[in-house]
Amino acid sequence: MTRFAACFLLVFGQLAFGGMFALSIPPFFKVERGFYKSTAGVYLSASLITAIGFSWLAIRGTATTHPTPGALWSAALPWLVFSAVCATYLATLWGEGGRLRARSYTAALVIGLVGVVANSILLKPSAFGAMAAVLYGLTAVTSSLVLGLVSGAMMFGHWYLIDPNLPVEYLRSFVRVLAAALIADLVALGSALGLLAVVGGAAGAAVSGLFDSHAGLLLSRTLLGPVATLILTWMTWQTLKVPQTMAATGLLYIAVMSTLVGEMLGRFILFRTAIPF
Repeated sequence: MTRFAACFLLVFGQLAFGGMFALSIPPFFKVERGFYKSTAGVYLSASLITAIGFSWLAIRGTATTHPTPGALWSAALPWLVFSAVCATYLATLWGEGGRLRARSYTAALVIGLVGVVANSILLKPSAFGAMAAVLYGLTAVTSSLVLGLVSGAMMFGHWYLIDPNLPVEYLRSFVRVLAAALIADLVALGSALGLLAVVGGAAGAAVSGLFDSHAGLLLSRTLLGPVATLILTWMTWQTLKVPQTMAATGLLYIAVMSTLVGEMLGRFILFRTAIPF
């Protein structure tokens, strides 16, 4: 049960890190700070859920469970620090502390990256080897970027209701980077399956088991996740050519749902087969 919970808590950490990255897309001094305040607050909440969740699992765990309480505390620590740094960044949005704001934002990105990679590797079976650790970290990072960018773009789209004079190019920038992240995510996921199969051993057996026993789950994760989101992203791009920001925001809302469904299915695959997909 501890491993099951740890797999799904990773989604909240990925959202927190990816979302903070997404805040770098619109130009800070040309957008009302209310957007950054509300959006950063959402990602701070996601990081707190991750930190509290891993801490609670560590408190409730036993020395014989996997991950062990010690490993769970090491997973919780980056998110506790990330939450503190993110809260500092959020507080600076009400003042003019530009230097502290810049430093806290940069620190949040670095600590969030460490947290995502460390949490993903925590879930890797020891028999999978060093190459698997790289693939675990890579797929976790690309999934984080997709989660953060699609949610950030959706929330930024709503800001056009408050400030209708915002240039459409700002939202187009979100969509361009999101499309690139989705392609990178598909490449990372495909590489993870292919390389783990080539490596053989326990990792290769896990990949074989995934195709033999969970082919439907694998197909659902691929089609309902990155593939569906990529199609919705293309539709959003075409809608912004009109331009119609509210229709584009509606499509992005659906894209958030498809991304979350895909990531939840991916974490279930990780729990059942130990394959980072």
